Amino acid sequence: MTNELKTPKEAKERLIYRIRAGLIMMGSATKAELSQRLGISFPTISKFISQMEQDGEIRYTGDDDSSGGRRAKRYSYDPEYMLGLAIFVEKDETKFSIFNCIGDIIEQGTDPSVLQHDPGQLADLIEDLIEKYPKLRSIAIGVPGAVDNGKVIYIPPYKQFQDYDLKEEFEAKFQIPVVVENDMNASVLGYASNFELENESLVYLYFGQYGPGSGIMINGDVVRGNTFFSGEISLVPQYDNQNLVQALQGDEPHKRIVLAGDKQIDAVARLVGTLGAIINPHAVIFNDDEVDEEILARIKERSAAYIPQKHLPTLIMSSWRDDYLSGLQHLALNVMITECC
Repeated sequence: MTNELKTPKEAKERLIYRIRAGLIMMGSATKAELSQRLGISFPTISKFISQMEQDGEIRYTGDDDSSGGRRAKRYSYDPEYMLGLAIFVEKDETKFSIFNCIGDIIEQGTDPSVLQHDPGQLADLIEDLIEKYPKLRSIAIGVPGAVDNGKVIYIPPYKQFQDYDLKEEFEAKFQIPVVVENDMNASVLGYASNFELENESLVYLYFGQYGPGSGIMINGDVVRGNTFFSGEISLVPQYDNQNLVQALQGDEPHKRIVLAGDKQIDAVARLVGTLGAIINPHAVIFNDDEVDEEILARIKERSAAYIPQKHLPTLIMSSWRDDYLSGLQHLALNVMITECC
């Protein structure tokens, strides 16, 4: 039998996480409200509230109106007590966002791409941001490749990042929790969180700088797969001797993909039909820089040639960069609330 008993330190940290999350979710609360909401005894809540107030993590915001007895004190979480960093690296840019623990953006910026160099340049950028914002307590990094628990395991053509454990190396360097995620997994998570979707099945498609990629969410959970290779749709076989990326690129394998010709529309329609038959998602989301309403209409019409129209997903356009950063921010916030003391 697995021993699930926690050490006193782990039990204390768990209580702090729950109180922190409860206050952030509720906006403000009295000790009694927190006790009832979290199922933690009033004396225990009082003890931890006092300590967290002393540490500056929470603040007293006033007394509730009296109902005949002693007025209850109300507390809220200090949104500036901890900050998070979301940063993604792409072929042409490195984009970052600094935010507080309730998700308000403090600063956003764009720097030259670090992919052309090595992880050391990314570390230098993060170090500069930590010096500027010493309250940074979590980091989420997005990369255009497959990730296995923080280690980049597939990222052609950037060999300097291949098999590099960003999570382990950067946590050791900065002593801050780090989460590393594939770009499309972060994007589908960001889209779902932006619209507060729960238990949805979604697929996010991107055809840009590295060839096709996708993020897949089934019933609210991001799918990473047995070897964390889920979503590498460029390799999906489509025709007698072509996979998806070959069908889309045609005779120009190194040119950026633009969805325009009938062959390309058919290739994407086959993919949508395949996704509809295997996953049956509610929607397939496209980057609004890559499609318009006319292209989506053509894809939808052609997809109906492969599976019955009533089983086709809704085709949607969205801002990929915004969704990507939102997904990374969501991951960093979760780490900040549950792992930081």
